Amino acid sequence: MRYLLLLSFFMFTLSLEAKDLAYSSSVVPKKMSVHEKKKRFFALVLPPTQKIYQELHAKYREIQDNLDQKEYQEEISTLKKLYKVKTKEQLLLALKPHPISIALAQAAVESAWATSRFSVEANNLFGMWSGKESEERIAAKGQRENKRTVWLKKFPSFEASIRAYYLTIGRAKAYASFRKYRYESDNVFEIIKGLNKYSELGEAYVSIIKNVIKHDNLTKYD
Repeated sequence: MRYLLLLSFFMFTLSLEAKDLAYSSSVVPKKMSVHEKKKRFFALVLPPTQKIYQELHAKYREIQDNLDQKEYQEEISTLKKLYKVKTKEQLLLALKPHPISIALAQAAVESAWATSRFSVEANNLFGMWSGKESEERIAAKGQRENKRTVWLKKFPSFEASIRAYYLTIGRAKAYASFRKYRYESDNVFEIIKGLNKYSELGEAYVSIIKNVIKHDNLTKYD
């Protein structure tokens, strides 16, 4: 009897794991509960976010420790061009990745927990716009007040979207204050003050991100 109970529990666990593995970024199950929606989100978004954060943080520490080493100068020069900076100090600000909790909160808000049209059709978790006709993109429904069509970038995967998001945060002028906050502090709620230019909502957007981080205890992933 004990053996049968253990076998049943093992099979039940396997069925849950199989269900998680079945999640797809391009398929949103119908009539999901809030719990199921968030479970799907974390199954799809957390692993690539953790992977990219670890890669970026390792590179940041490597460059930080070898800023003046001759054998690193070529790579440092390449990174400066990538992040559009001139000094080594600016490069460190650009390279240091912000905590995973912030990336998860923004992805959740911008993609409606990975269920939005842009998330499903374009793997775009962060509402990233496209200004180039040559790149893969999809059009937003409707038009802006100036009758201009808004295009959003299309990515091959969530991982690609997350990687592009971290790069954008690291080099766009709009997030200069955010980079300063994240370099000087590891306090998530201090760092997000610099996100007031990420959305047209301004300071209200910062409050939304703060509430998501607190409500879903996202700092446990940092």
